[in-house]
Amino acid sequence: MSQVLPTAQEHEQPTGLVNRLKADAKDRMHAFRAGLRLGELSGSLGDLGTLLPIMLSLSLTGQVDLTASLIFGGLWNIVTGLMFRMPMCVQPMKSIAAIALTNHMSMGSVMSAGMGVSAVVMLLGITRTIHIVQKYTPMSVIRGIQLGTAISFGGKAAELIKQAKSFGGESWTWDNNYEWACLAFIVVFIFYYRSKRIPTAMILFTVGLIIAFIKLYTKPPLNAAYPKIGVYGISVTVPTWEEFKHGFVSASLGQIPLTSLNSVIALAALAKDLFPERPAGTPAIAVSVGMMNLVGCFFGSIPYCHGSGGLAAQYRFGARTEVSIIILGLLKIFFGVFFGSSLSGLIASYPSAILGVMLFVSGIELGAVARTVNDGVVDDQKRHANFIVMITTAGMLVGFKNDGIGFLGGLVAAACFYIGSRYMGKADEDVETLVEVPKGVTPVDDLLSLRKVSSTVNSVDTSGDRPTASNTAA
Repeated sequence: MSQVLPTAQEHEQPTGLVNRLKADAKDRMHAFRAGLRLGELSGSLGDLGTLLPIMLSLSLTGQVDLTASLIFGGLWNIVTGLMFRMPMCVQPMKSIAAIALTNHMSMGSVMSAGMGVSAVVMLLGITRTIHIVQKYTPMSVIRGIQLGTAISFGGKAAELIKQAKSFGGESWTWDNNYEWACLAFIVVFIFYYRSKRIPTAMILFTVGLIIAFIKLYTKPPLNAAYPKIGVYGISVTVPTWEEFKHGFVSASLGQIPLTSLNSVIALAALAKDLFPERPAGTPAIAVSVGMMNLVGCFFGSIPYCHGSGGLAAQYRFGARTEVSIIILGLLKIFFGVFFGSSLSGLIASYPSAILGVMLFVSGIELGAVARTVNDGVVDDQKRHANFIVMITTAGMLVGFKNDGIGFLGGLVAAACFYIGSRYMGKADEDVETLVEVPKGVTPVDDLLSLRKVSSTVNSVDTSGDRPTASNTAA
């Protein structure tokens, strides 16, 4: 009878496209309602330490449009949240931003750089050739990239905190100082393992926002912009051929390795660690990066990508589902449409001391995954080699400030270890051939016998006029 009658699970299994869509929509609505809690909202703010300084710097110099950056950033938050069903971060392309600010690139060149990177990464995803890079990249190299990025985050966080005034003194200001940084640091680490119940990121963001409001309206900087409600539009930005060549050669080529490794391959590995039940494939992530900028950059939006550091930050501050970034996306679109570029003054008044602490915690959470580099590895020599490759990758990434150089250095180190172990034997075998212990003699007995022989040789006068060990001591 049990073989004839369908089980309850088989009976409830939806059939047909319409029924599957209804079941999926019902499941998503249930997950959305379950995710409406303070921890998710707090987690959505975890990556602001990376987003706000870069977006503000580029918008104040006219290299990106703040309104378009907010609107499209919010749109991509919602789309990627629905696609991957996890708090997939949306953050600026840091290498392009750094080069653009240093070289004073035009908006058209910045847009071209973002579109050039996205076209290459999207092609790797559509053709699924990104799998080749992922397949032949050792996990120790991926962990090294994550560790190096974490250390870089720590350095950038220190730079943000140094913008604040020191303890006391004539230059001390109440709104941005080391005291705020210390307080934020203490709050984060006291509630480090309570992020789902204590929304530390939301607390810090709210405190910083209050400080920014007070500073803007009591001691505004020169030519400061004040928040003004209205309806803000966006316009199409079409780069010229010269701008495209300049943007691609100057900024895209340096960003392609960073995006491919940290925003696609390392992100997929981290997503698998944090959400093993919802792994994100590398081709899907690559296509997502391409889609964001091939559309948004035509309207002046800052070039966006994903990133393992952003995902780690949002997870640390409480984000566990797509609800967090969907809420964040809705907020970005709201402020982009109704406040737009008028928010630049408020963002500029935000205390860098608090942003620096949030960015520092992002780096810590990303670097913590390096502890899993030897999970499942039993052989001691292999474990040691993995650790060295990881440190080599991280060290070269930080030292040269280039993910591509760190990646190549790690690959070369891993290849050398592979060749050495395959064709030259293991280190343990070499030690065994150098030191042969006689049968029936334990290592302790052998060591004692060596000491007796050594003491006997030292006590014998072999040269007549050479002093013995006892005479020398006397």
